[in-house]
Amino acid sequence: MSANDNALHQEITTLYSDHHGWLQGWLRKKLGDAGKAADLAHDTFVRLLAREELIAAREPRAFLTTVAQRVLFSHWRREELERAYLNALAHLPEELAPSPEERAILLESLVEIDRMLDGLPVPVKRAFLYAQLDDMSHAEIAAELNISITTVKRYLIRAGVQCYFALEQA
Repeated sequence: MSANDNALHQEITTLYSDHHGWLQGWLRKKLGDAGKAADLAHDTFVRLLAREELIAAREPRAFLTTVAQRVLFSHWRREELERAYLNALAHLPEELAPSPEERAILLESLVEIDRMLDGLPVPVKRAFLYAQLDDMSHAEIAAELNISITTVKRYLIRAGVQCYFALEQA
């Protein structure tokens, strides 16, 4: 373990011991659920452990609040995505419904795709999803989104580039 890694580990240990209880309470107020608050407090510190650079926060609680808010927003996005997915499944005939294992895998895939497309405008995301998930042609996507085929191509390139770089970072 390098000196920087050791210093970072010590910094996170100190943040955890000094502020974990407070962070969990803050999350519990936001969520109204002690179990979810404990999970998200844990996820916040896991996210910190993935860092490579020192934190050096002058205001540790403000820093932890910022990181925890990002974790919380990711949690809410995942819940929203899961609700939409389950709603779509409810409209499928029973014989076409995926098994629980397939549902879990599909949901994880959707969450990963959502993460990779994060930050793109909604029409760009929709064009990409129509092309990838619905196997729609450029002309069909253009008609659905009421845009030109050239714009569809530009959107697909933009989304593809974003996915490529998201995969490179992972």
